[in-house]
Amino acid sequence: MATVSPSADFVSLPVKPAAAASTTRDPRLDFYRGIAMFIILVAHIPDNAWAGWIPARFGWSDATEIFVFCSGMASAIAFGGAFLRKGWAMGTARVAFRVWQVYWAHIALFFFVAMVMAALDTYGTFERNYVESLNLGHFFDDPMTQIVGLFTLTYVPNYFDILPMYLVVLALMPLFMALAGFRLAAVAGASIALWIGANIGLLWLPAEPWSDREWFFNPFGWQLLFFTGFAFMRGWLPAPPVSPLLITAAIAFLVLSAPFGSWKVVTWITAVSPDLGDALKGVWTWVGAQERATGLSLRDKTDFGVLRYVHFLSLAYLAWVVAGDGGCRLRAEGSGGAATLWRGVLAVVTKVGQQSLAVFVFSMAVARVLGFVLDMTGRSPATFLLVNLGGFAMIIAVAYLAGWFKSQPWRSKRA
Repeated sequence: MATVSPSADFVSLPVKPAAAASTTRDPRLDFYRGIAMFIILVAHIPDNAWAGWIPARFGWSDATEIFVFCSGMASAIAFGGAFLRKGWAMGTARVAFRVWQVYWAHIALFFFVAMVMAALDTYGTFERNYVESLNLGHFFDDPMTQIVGLFTLTYVPNYFDILPMYLVVLALMPLFMALAGFRLAAVAGASIALWIGANIGLLWLPAEPWSDREWFFNPFGWQLLFFTGFAFMRGWLPAPPVSPLLITAAIAFLVLSAPFGSWKVVTWITAVSPDLGDALKGVWTWVGAQERATGLSLRDKTDFGVLRYVHFLSLAYLAWVVAGDGGCRLRAEGSGGAATLWRGVLAVVTKVGQQSLAVFVFSMAVARVLGFVLDMTGRSPATFLLVNLGGFAMIIAVAYLAGWFKSQPWRSKRA
């Protein structure tokens, strides 16, 4: 995704006097995060045929990586500057306020979705049990115990696991900024140590009191990607060069890893060459069995396996190259109809990326409703088209509405 070269605006903590952190959003950051929001909506509509064509079906990484990486970059702008301008204590307070917002967004999302599922099961006569479709039976069977777990984050159902991961990663930021004041190598060491601890099973958080299941997104593993984006935007990591060798290597890794990172690709290969497909399936199964036996998964999503990291960085590098220097290719110049259309698309996608928290929470809630619509209307190419495009229109509207509220127009002076 987007990166910037080190500059006076992105300096390490001990530099004195500290330059003011930039408050300008990189257009690449919001554009690619906006794309992630559309993909996340498609992925979470139940039994959505369009979900068969999202990036996750062709490799190890998916829209979650885009969201986390870009959130790290955005946090470097939104919160990193507060540490430089106001000091560590006030920077920590700024992060704590954001953690508070994300926490209550998570709580509100859970109760809204749980209410919708309960309403469908209570007042409708459908073949599908909507409460059980999200494995919420334990919550409704024993609400007193589970509501305590919900608020203490010891009860985190799978559908509601991204925001808890995000808020824990945010909470690590003051620690990393303190380490940056000592030495940047300490930041890298701490991040890698936490990631290794997660991947060897030492660091994890319980997801439910009746089993030993852990959070589906282990924040101690995923923080590596978040702080990679953070480090690029702060200038702690230099922007990679635009190199034909690196471009070729990234493309080669994405193409050659597809049969091992995507069951969909393996299925396609099997249809063309059954023998080759069976051989790939054998490797696929063997690798998975070996990972489970050793406890170290190279592609695991929960602890953010190393292959997911390399796969995403390859995609991110190519996306950064495609966007051009400073995101120049994301600016539609000219007066023709195509340029006007492209400017409109860029403006809409960028707006969605700018309001990612509001859009994400809404999309996770409305996705279940759109799944219900598909249950009622049937799943055909036409209904998939209408439901997905309708969902896109709704998250776009939410993005513009959230932006309007944030502008606080009621505080503007009268002409």
